[in-house]
Amino acid sequence: MGGFVALVWRSDTWRSAFLRGWLFGLAHFTLTDNWIATAFTYQAEMPAILGWAAVPLLSLYLAIFPAIAALVAWLAARKGTLPGFALALGAGWVLAEWLRSWVFSGYSWGPFSLALVGPWDRAGLAAVLPWFGTYALSGVAVTAAGLVIWLLRERRWIALGASVLALTAGMLWPAGNGAQGTVNLTLVQPNLRQDEIDDPSRFESQFATIASLSLPREPGPRLVLWPESGVPDYLREGYPQRYYTQMTAGADPAFARRQIAQVIGADSLLLTGAVDLEIGTEDGREQAVGAYNSVTALDGRGALVGHYAKSHLVPYGEYLPLRGLLEPLGASRLVAGSIDFIAGPGPRTLDFGMHGKAGMQICYEIVFSGEVADRANRPDYIFNPSNDGWFGSWGPPQHLGQARMRAIEEGLPVLRSTTTGISAIIDARGVVRDHIGMNTADRMDTVIPPPLPPTLFARLGHWLTLAWALVLFGASLVVMRRTPR
Repeated sequence: MGGFVALVWRSDTWRSAFLRGWLFGLAHFTLTDNWIATAFTYQAEMPAILGWAAVPLLSLYLAIFPAIAALVAWLAARKGTLPGFALALGAGWVLAEWLRSWVFSGYSWGPFSLALVGPWDRAGLAAVLPWFGTYALSGVAVTAAGLVIWLLRERRWIALGASVLALTAGMLWPAGNGAQGTVNLTLVQPNLRQDEIDDPSRFESQFATIASLSLPREPGPRLVLWPESGVPDYLREGYPQRYYTQMTAGADPAFARRQIAQVIGADSLLLTGAVDLEIGTEDGREQAVGAYNSVTALDGRGALVGHYAKSHLVPYGEYLPLRGLLEPLGASRLVAGSIDFIAGPGPRTLDFGMHGKAGMQICYEIVFSGEVADRANRPDYIFNPSNDGWFGSWGPPQHLGQARMRAIEEGLPVLRSTTTGISAIIDARGVVRDHIGMNTADRMDTVIPPPLPPTLFARLGHWLTLAWALVLFGASLVVMRRTPR
């Protein structure tokens, strides 16, 4: 990154600065997003080889944001010294990542600050996220990389050595022992393979697997967590009978709920990924006109006691943009089915009494900094069910890292139950208390880590992000005035 900062600084024209930023972004996103190609191998509507075209095509667009950051910095600080330029580029980078998080519905995967998350037993330099937020920390990291190159050029060895030692210490600094919670938890990873998960002939065996991993081992109430795609059937009444499959004998979803209640126990609560339907009338016949990727709460009596619908949907994954135009051309969404998912209203907190106040973020939603918790009704923890079977071997570690960043930013534990891994208990400092590795069927029996008081970022959100962009830009102006090029 430091070399990139210097290259943009030395650009002769704005076109050169923009191009260098764009090429850097193209390389960065092609590398970090190559897991997308794997997702194309788990559907039959489009040739799998299109996945290897989709990654660079997406990267061509995403690279525009680093290019904008480079251009803004070059226009603002091209006549200054490298330190002043590095500060300006940091400010531009903050704004670019923030813009990327919401333009055209947003795509926040792979912020530069993800590289600063430490080993699983410590937060690393991401420990400062409560005071910065993800995008501001990315900008500060870009600035720091440029300053390291400047120290090398100026041969300021003592300052350079001190900087390297400080960065190393920050990455390895122990997190300390976190407090223990009081809510008993069973978190399940059933290891349901993506190429089998939608096969109706396997629904019975899939339920048997997840049920056997969920049975109580000790008496008493507990919270049970199942992943996205955790239930192979609909749990709500009111749909036309043809939509119910073999798990609910006689098209009776109450039977399915009673089966699940027998598994979890009378005083327990289950939170599971599920699909709900939007029923409408077409050609005089009731049928599904949309679906919700949901979390359903089910108590030990088999009653539905809560619901959350995913709000950040994956374009081309859960819905097909411009369907009327693209579907005739052969385009399809990756998730099986001919109807699109519908976005929910956004973060909400559900109060489950002795099981705590739960926030929900389904799968990819957890990567959106500042958008994972209800500010008006702060939860005790965030449940993040996910189906990372789509993500190959490259995506799940990145997904886990970004979930850890949300925990640190918000001061809230994040509980990740995934189909194939990596499932994890993440405390409010971003430390992974326990985990289940990839391609393993297992469970974790523990307690939910307690939340911390609301962080500065939890209170201010992206106002703090924008404030840091102004701070970096203001510092750039000060440095340029004092040290002309």
